[in-house]
Amino acid sequence: MSRLTLILGNKNYSSWSLRGYLAAKASGLPFKEVVIPLRMGDTSSRILAHSPSGRVPALVDGDIVVWESLAICEYLAELAPEAGLWPKDRAARAHARAISAEMHAGFASLRRNLPMDITHDRHAESRAHLAKEDIDRVLAIWHDTRARFGEKAAHGTGPFLYGGFSAADAMYAPVATRFRTYGVRLDPQAAAYCEAILAWPAFKEWEAAALTETAVIEFDVFQKAD
Repeated sequence: MSRLTLILGNKNYSSWSLRGYLAAKASGLPFKEVVIPLRMGDTSSRILAHSPSGRVPALVDGDIVVWESLAICEYLAELAPEAGLWPKDRAARAHARAISAEMHAGFASLRRNLPMDITHDRHAESRAHLAKEDIDRVLAIWHDTRARFGEKAAHGTGPFLYGGFSAADAMYAPVATRFRTYGVRLDPQAAAYCEAILAWPAFKEWEAAALTETAVIEFDVFQKAD
């Protein structure tokens, strides 16, 4: 029986929930999910029954509650050190934590103008030009990380930022979905990274569940919570 419970929002829209989910899958630890639809009349009270922040995701481990995606990554890394959620190499690990924290705290324009919507093609209504500075910074992070660590297999061989999948990839995965949804033009290296994220089995599971959802959240309302 799973001892961990992950509290999530709508899989089509909740970028923060996706981060926590991918980290949990990468940990290899069994967990059960509780999906609470966002922007409903009882959303706040239902989330507050699990988490003091009133936001998703939250990870419940008995009497321990961990909220905020990055904190969940850290907690899972402690529970399952053999899973390698962070690179073993100290320089790579420090770098991974830095870019993960930057994603957690920044990129407000990207979130506001390109809200996550996994199951739709919104090329025609893309406002990527309004988030150009944020997009350029993300691409610079990806290129620098791959050049310094990923191509040198600092975290194993693979197509992700440090080679193998890490918590940093979980933190940046929603950006890959946004770039696809809004048709952001990418150079071959960035496109290959996005393709690797979108093809990862754990993401495909999440995407399949998102495709079954029927709830629709208006972006001008949802952007404030994303």
